Formats: sequence, structure tokens, C-alpha cells
Amino acid sequence: MQLTLSTNKLSETTEDAAVIEQLARQLKVLGEPNRLRIVQLLREGVQCNCELVDALDMAPNLISHHLRILREAGLVEVERDAVDARWMYYSLNRAALEQLTSLFSQFFDPARIKERHPACGPQGSVTRSKEIQLLL
Repeated sequence: MQLTLSTNKLSETTEDAAVIEQLARQLKVLGEPNRLRIVQLLREGVQCNCELVDALDMAPNLISHHLRILREAGLVEVERDAVDARWMYYSLNRAALEQLTSLFSQFFDPARIKERHPACGPQGSVTRSKEIQLLL
């Protein structure tokens, strides 16, 4: 499912809320430094658990824990060896990362920042005074 943010609304739409929830979940997953290290290693290509253990100098069960969370978030895929099912190979889910990159770019796009003045507080009264003067 491709999610995108609306562009012309001051209030959040239901679709925007879904995008924000998905983005928050994935950023939370990637906010853990060891998971980012795993993603960085998987950018080099398919890796087995033992290669990740050697590269990260972490306990295998801890790496497995982080890989499970990355898989549940849909960011990492796993494939069992066809000959020996005890061996598992991990890779990045390109489609999920492309969607995350797109959502991230849309959400944090500086062009989406709108010019707006508050309608309350001291600045709001200045804005309202200017509007009243324009009407006269």
C-alpha cells in the first residue's frame, strides 16, 4: 500500500494520520543504533547471522532480537538456505525502504512549510489589526 501526505490542508486527514503512524513506527525501529548498524551492513548485500556477529561484535541472540524487530517492521527479509534450513540469510526489503524514503522526504520537505501567522496572542492581535486596516 502506497501512502502519501496531503498537501493543502491545515488539519490532519485520516490518511495523514495513517502515514504519521507508519512513519513513527518505522523511525522508532530505526532509532536504535544497533538496528541502524545492521541496516548499514545489509546495504552491503545479503548477510547470514554469523557474518553479522563478526562485524558487529554482538551476541548472536541480541542480533537475532534486532533482526526480528526489523523483520516485523517489514524492513528486512529473511530466506532459509535450501540445502540446510538452519542457515538464514538476511537482506533489506528494497520496496519498504523506498516507501520509507518517500514518506520521509514528503514529511520533512521544506517546501511544505507554509507561511502562517498565529491568530492568537500578541502576534495574532497585530495580524488582526493589519487585516482590519486593509478592510478600511
